[in-house]
Amino acid sequence: MLDKTRPGWWKHATVYQIYPKSFQDSTGSGTGDLRGIISRLDYLQQLGIDLIWLSPVFASPQVDNGYDISDYRAIDPMYGTLADMQELIAEGKKRGIGIMLDLVLNHSSDQHRWFLEAKTSRENPYHDYYVWRDGTPDQYPNEMKAAFGGPAWTWVPEVGQYYFHQFAPQQPDLNWENPALRRELYDMILWWMEQGVEGFRLDVIDQIAKEPDLGITGNGPKLHEFLRELSAETFQKGCLVTVGEAWGANLERAKLYSAPDGSELSMVFQFEHILLDQQPGKEKWDLAPLPFVSMKQCFARWQTGLHGQGWNSLFLNNHDLPRIVSRWGNDQEYREKSAKMLATMLHGMQGTPYIYQGEELGMTNIRLPIDQYRDLETLNLYEERIAAGYSQEEVMTSIYARSRDNARTPMQWEDAPSAGFTSGTPWLSLNPNYHQINAAAQVEDETSVFHYYRRLNALRKQYPVFVEGDFTLLEPDHPSIFCYLRRWQDQELMVVCNFGDQATDWELPASWKNAEILIENEPWSDRCQLHPWEARMLLRIRQESKQSETADENK
Repeated sequence: MLDKTRPGWWKHATVYQIYPKSFQDSTGSGTGDLRGIISRLDYLQQLGIDLIWLSPVFASPQVDNGYDISDYRAIDPMYGTLADMQELIAEGKKRGIGIMLDLVLNHSSDQHRWFLEAKTSRENPYHDYYVWRDGTPDQYPNEMKAAFGGPAWTWVPEVGQYYFHQFAPQQPDLNWENPALRRELYDMILWWMEQGVEGFRLDVIDQIAKEPDLGITGNGPKLHEFLRELSAETFQKGCLVTVGEAWGANLERAKLYSAPDGSELSMVFQFEHILLDQQPGKEKWDLAPLPFVSMKQCFARWQTGLHGQGWNSLFLNNHDLPRIVSRWGNDQEYREKSAKMLATMLHGMQGTPYIYQGEELGMTNIRLPIDQYRDLETLNLYEERIAAGYSQEEVMTSIYARSRDNARTPMQWEDAPSAGFTSGTPWLSLNPNYHQINAAAQVEDETSVFHYYRRLNALRKQYPVFVEGDFTLLEPDHPSIFCYLRRWQDQELMVVCNFGDQATDWELPASWKNAEILIENEPWSDRCQLHPWEARMLLRIRQESKQSETADENK
């Protein structure tokens, strides 16, 4: 187990994201819950993870899948009780697994007691917990649009004002300019720390500093001032891990977010690599081939840019993204092999890796009739694009590739009714391939994707080069090979991956002929060629270090 009292322990950790609704149902309701998660902790311990990032389980009207919180200190009844959460925290600790809560500090639900009070009167103390502007019913304060469509302003007749919301109207933005509001949030975070929580994922945290009069919804001038105060008042009072979701992050901002002095956050989620396979300037639904060379260079830029100056979060999947083996891999003929290659590529880098539930099994995207999708974004997209004249085939192709429901299909536990997820009717359709792709089968098979991830998790703890090493991109312009080098003290790690369905000529450098193979997704039969989706990690101890040690011994 990791020593989580040691500063920077999270650099050695692996995080596993759970989307509670789809992980494990313990009641037969068809929806996952906390007790279901408790029942699967032994599985996660076997995988070798150190933290569970739990997508929101707070009390919520569920307008936006729990990212509209109505009570920060209560668990939504669909997931269980506070006692269940306390048991999950305790049982996780027994296995060396901490809980990272998903906190939304940019906005609340419009059903939160603060907002219910705020809209009754301008004189109510809670009124200033939110962002208001004067106006008239037929004249918005400005033309700003919400991320989910429509105006970013909603009129409240009782106070004769508009409130600001960057997302749904049911998600009013919090006013971080108000110190009383900030104090309420800090006290809530400290209360969760007292419950034993070991970390927080902070939703759209770069948008808490906003200036809507100027059209600024994120990265406002006071952002880092707010983050430093937040950290000092809460996170720095314990040895916690924190990660901020920041779609607007660039390298320079990321260095502030994740500065080694811990003044703001442990690390940041940035999404530059995730935006590469869509048409420039268009939406995620407007598909484009992955620009492979640009993707390699993107990863290399972040690896070298943050080395010694910040910290990377490593991810290819989450609850909003399609399954990576379907997106960047080959989910048919080479599903297992490409899943292992993608894991090799990512887990050899510097940073804290995140595994999204089912990624360790190579779970794939799903294709459903449009009336079986549950994701509001997907359903809205279908209506909008059909109305705009797109063909049904065009629209469904985009949905099959990018719908958020691809990531949200229930976890595939076994070849049994409802894949062992529930004894009832699942809230979202199961992927039919659960008969072939499931945890029970893979746990029993030492060659499975599951055991490949387990070995990667163990390697990261065994060799310091994974955490400490620098990064050098090799073959930067090669059209299918992703190869890089990590170095720390006497350890050198080489990661080589063939990204695609075609074999390619490539010869291992002579100086690496006797290197140890730490992990590979197929036996290396031809050292002058890489087969489709072939990948491996090699380790060597630099000879000059060995010679130095020998000389010291002979003195």
